Amino acid sequence: MLTLLSEHASFGGVQRFYQHESSAIGLPMRFSVYLPPGAEGKHLPVLFYLAGLTCTEETFAIKGGFQRVAAEEGLIVVAPDTSPRGAGVPGETDSWDFGVGAGFYVDATEEPWSRHYRMYSYILELRELVLREFGADAERCGIFGHSMGGHGALVLALRKPELFRSVSAFAPIAAPSRCPWGEKAFGGYLGPDRARWRAWDATELVAEGPVRFPQGILVDEGLADKFLPDQLNPEAFEAACSAAGQPLTLRRHAGYDHGYYFIASFVEDHLRFHRRQLG
Repeated sequence: MLTLLSEHASFGGVQRFYQHESSAIGLPMRFSVYLPPGAEGKHLPVLFYLAGLTCTEETFAIKGGFQRVAAEEGLIVVAPDTSPRGAGVPGETDSWDFGVGAGFYVDATEEPWSRHYRMYSYILELRELVLREFGADAERCGIFGHSMGGHGALVLALRKPELFRSVSAFAPIAAPSRCPWGEKAFGGYLGPDRARWRAWDATELVAEGPVRFPQGILVDEGLADKFLPDQLNPEAFEAACSAAGQPLTLRRHAGYDHGYYFIASFVEDHLRFHRRQLG
């Protein structure tokens, strides 16, 4: 059952915020959905956006500046929360980069996280809900995200290319097994066996092949991003794509940092990229 929390007219369409009971998480979850003008009764393409550390289902809707282009392109845009809320796991609010607001889009296997921290399965559940409740076209689903969410988008797309036909990312944590953020999250959620981490690492998934997206992947990176040297590793993902024959457009932008001014500057390119691929 969906509970409508709020709605706001935007560029002829409507920006809505919902809550529902999630079977994957075992708790109520929130998400946002933008419906472009004339969405009623149409099977429109849908784009899922996964946000980064500390964000919520509201962040992209408020800061991303995507609604005008989504209205023009006839795109439904969905953005979930970034973690369970109210799970009551000891220590889940102790760190900004682990626990609440930092689900990392994996299915945790370690106690006490494994009961509720199942964000990978939640995104798949949310996809089915959106197809059912909003009439989105199951054959035209894309996914993108930022930072932790860029990691999540790449992993979901690479693991489920039959469900997501297009993928892009802003400043993704592209090789989480090799950076402090990823090592902390994967060690906590997935345990110490690093071999198990490979299934949740976009660089490792690309390297394993086969080519999942022959039409290409788009990644944007700001060269003034303070997290670029130690956390993001775009060059590792770029090298893995090259070696595997996976087409990749990696754009590097001088002067841009890690925040939403960067995302808002290039979000139009991403929406139009997905619209071309989804048809």
